[in-house]
Amino acid sequence: MKTLAKTGPAKTELTESAPVGTTLPDYWKDACAHLVKKDRVMKRLIPQFGQACLQSRGDAFVTLARSIVGQQISVKAAQSVWDRFVQLPRQMTPRSVLKLKVDDMRSAGLSQRKVEYLVDLALHFDSGAVHVKGWEAMSDEDIIAELVAIRGIGRWTAEMFLIFHLMRPNVLPLDDVGLINGISQNYFSGESVSRSEAREVALAWAPYCTVATWYIWRSLDPLPVEY
Repeated sequence: MKTLAKTGPAKTELTESAPVGTTLPDYWKDACAHLVKKDRVMKRLIPQFGQACLQSRGDAFVTLARSIVGQQISVKAAQSVWDRFVQLPRQMTPRSVLKLKVDDMRSAGLSQRKVEYLVDLALHFDSGAVHVKGWEAMSDEDIIAELVAIRGIGRWTAEMFLIFHLMRPNVLPLDDVGLINGISQNYFSGESVSRSEAREVALAWAPYCTVATWYIWRSLDPLPVEY
């Protein structure tokens, strides 16, 4: 996985507003206050990124389709394939994708397996097998269970979806290389970190593991990846 976000430039105050056009998650300020109080590393990191915050883009189907297209290829290559693929249907909807010809999808640069994954994704959405309108009332684990039933979507992708699309506040993606590396650098002076050690560090973050994870990512890379 590509790390998502690093140590920033000049320090700014937590009271600064988010950039224009950004919808600040309703829990973000409370989360920052909690993390600054509970965790020494967060107390150092958070003031460096006062203007930045988690953002949600696109709709659920498009977000997951893009994650499938981008698997195991570079960001540049993924964008190139997506730009060609998105021009095939009149609208990027599940039903429209199901009407596409396999040869046309392959011509856009998609592998046979990714074509199969995208068709399975479209089938799950079109048939109502994923309960998009019910997600708000569902637990994180129940949503993950629905998503990983789709071919080509594993737990990491589902957790990224919870973070970047649904903006759930307490997601801890222990399969994420960036998170583990960030914990290693910020809490263990670069020494290797086990999942159990990472989970122990995150005890102080709850119930805002998403927010802490986002700041750990930013300690590694100044520009967040968009999902």
